[in-house]
Amino acid sequence: MRRYGLRDDQWDRIKTLLPGQPGTVGANAADNRLFIEAMLYRYRAGIPWRDLPERYGDWKNVHRRFSRWAKSGVLLRVFEPLAGDADNQYAMIDSTIVRAHQHSAGAKKKPGADQAIGRSRGGLSTKIHTLVDALGNPVGFHLTGGEVHDLVGADHLLPDMAAHTLIADKAFDADTRVIEPLAEAGKSTVIPPRANRRATRPFDRDLYKARHLIENFFAKLKQFRAIATRYDKTARNFLAAVYLAASAIWLN
Repeated sequence: MRRYGLRDDQWDRIKTLLPGQPGTVGANAADNRLFIEAMLYRYRAGIPWRDLPERYGDWKNVHRRFSRWAKSGVLLRVFEPLAGDADNQYAMIDSTIVRAHQHSAGAKKKPGADQAIGRSRGGLSTKIHTLVDALGNPVGFHLTGGEVHDLVGADHLLPDMAAHTLIADKAFDADTRVIEPLAEAGKSTVIPPRANRRATRPFDRDLYKARHLIENFFAKLKQFRAIATRYDKTARNFLAAVYLAASAIWLN
C-alpha cells in the first residue's frame, strides 16, 4: 500500500459513494481511488499541490478536480454515511483553532463571502467547531474565524444533534443557547457551571471525564498537516478537506 493510501477494505466502503459509477450519466471515473489517495497524501503530508508526486498525475488537474468536488459536496456525501454509524448515547462539542498560512488569506473578497479566517491572539486563524459521538468519532463540523466564540458553533451543530446527552466545557454553559433548547428537545447536558453563575447547577462529574475523547479526535485531525495549518484560500475547500480527513479517521 502506498504511503497514506487506502487499504482495500477501506476503499470498498466508500467507492460506491463517489461520482462516475457505472450506469450513471457521464464518463466512468476509473481513477477515483488514485484521486482520493492524492488528496489524502497532500493533506496528510502538508505539501503544496504542485509538490504532489508524479504518480498522481498533473497537480493542476488534481487541484481542479478537488475544487470541483468541494463545490458539489462530494466529500460531505462520503462523510455522512460513515458518520451515520455514530454511537449516539451522548455527544461532545468543542472547537480547535488552526493557524492560517499567509497563502490562505489571498482569496478574492466577494460580497457576502466569509472565508472563515479571523484574527485571534496568534494571528490569522480558523476555528473548527466539532461535534463527536460517544466514541470520539466526528459527526459534524462548522468553520468560523479564530476569534469567534464557541457558542456560534453550538448554534449550528446542536439543532441536528442525535445524541440524548451533550458533554461540553464551561464555554457552553449558556441557558438560552444550549441548555434550555436541549431540555425542550428532551435532552440533557453535562456542562460544568461557570464561576460567575448566581445559582450553581449540578452536573455528572464522572460522565464529564469522557470529554477527553473530543481532544483525542482533534489530535488525530491535526496529524493532517495541511489542516493543522490551513493552506486553502476558501472555507469551502478547507471544509471539504476536513470532511476528507474525518472520513479517513472513520475508516481507521
